[in-house]
Amino acid sequence: MTAWQVQRPGPMPTGPLVRVRIRRPSPAPGELLVRVIACGVCRTDLHVSEGDLPVHRACVVPGHEVVGEVSQVGDDVDTSFSVGDRVGIAWLRETCGHCHYCRRDAENLCPSSRYTGWDADGGFAEYTTVPASFAYRLPRGYSDQELAPLLCAGIIGYRSLVRCELPPQGRLGIYGFGGSAHITAQLALALGAEVHVMTRDEKARALALELGAASVQGAADRPPVKLNSAILFAPVGDLVLPALESLDRGGTLAIAGIHLSDVPVLDYQRHLFYEKQIRSVTSNTREDTAHFFEFVNHHHVRVTTTAYPLAHADHALSDLARDRIVGAAVLVP
Repeated sequence: MTAWQVQRPGPMPTGPLVRVRIRRPSPAPGELLVRVIACGVCRTDLHVSEGDLPVHRACVVPGHEVVGEVSQVGDDVDTSFSVGDRVGIAWLRETCGHCHYCRRDAENLCPSSRYTGWDADGGFAEYTTVPASFAYRLPRGYSDQELAPLLCAGIIGYRSLVRCELPPQGRLGIYGFGGSAHITAQLALALGAEVHVMTRDEKARALALELGAASVQGAADRPPVKLNSAILFAPVGDLVLPALESLDRGGTLAIAGIHLSDVPVLDYQRHLFYEKQIRSVTSNTREDTAHFFEFVNHHHVRVTTTAYPLAHADHALSDLARDRIVGAAVLVP
């Protein structure tokens, strides 16, 4: 089958992603073999490819926003999945199930957690596998291309919204406006929030206004009002300071990415005093996914995508690295 492997992690111009022909995988006990129909291109895939994240599996196949069709059911699969079923595969692939984090519904913090497209081959391929207990039934009313970004960009945006403790009818600031942010903004608006977007990209600003943002500014500009909550999607540590400065007293900043450049030195009185908080976001739980999918079943979100053929996965990542994509990129056969 055709797949893309990260063979030499490094900046995209150095060609870290290599197109190869490899054997189609077979499902291990408890796993499903999935034919990939669509796979979203996430900034985490870029971090894996460029070496911002340490290598967990040599020559890994990236991709963790997978919409597919069950092609084979492995032995010992104790679920209702059957051949031909449409399923989703997300970033969190496996946890131990018995540590104290797993037992207290915080499986995303499991020290033994493993991730699709980092610890195991993902969806930049014609086929991939997934433990059946971490495969998802998909929301209704969305195309395959729209569903793919929901499986990470959407889920992580939802968790970030929870982590930033947005009050009812609160004022939310969003820093960066790509695949995850444009979905999260719609979730917040559906909850009655007032959304203010900070991003450097002109097309992203236009999309934010089209989706209902109350204002748009440059990436580090101050919004016209004090914010109750904020989410930083851009992996730029320098933006932590203006985001904190824009928070009202008692506000919370959630940092959504798995990777962030260094944060400058804080001025305690200016940036953090008055009981402001900074909270990170670490992966998703299956419970997050269930709640998020229930939400988007009842509140349809517009998922803005740009399709790339699987043969051009390297172009999609290069465009993402250069901020040339509005919304989310999705690989299709």
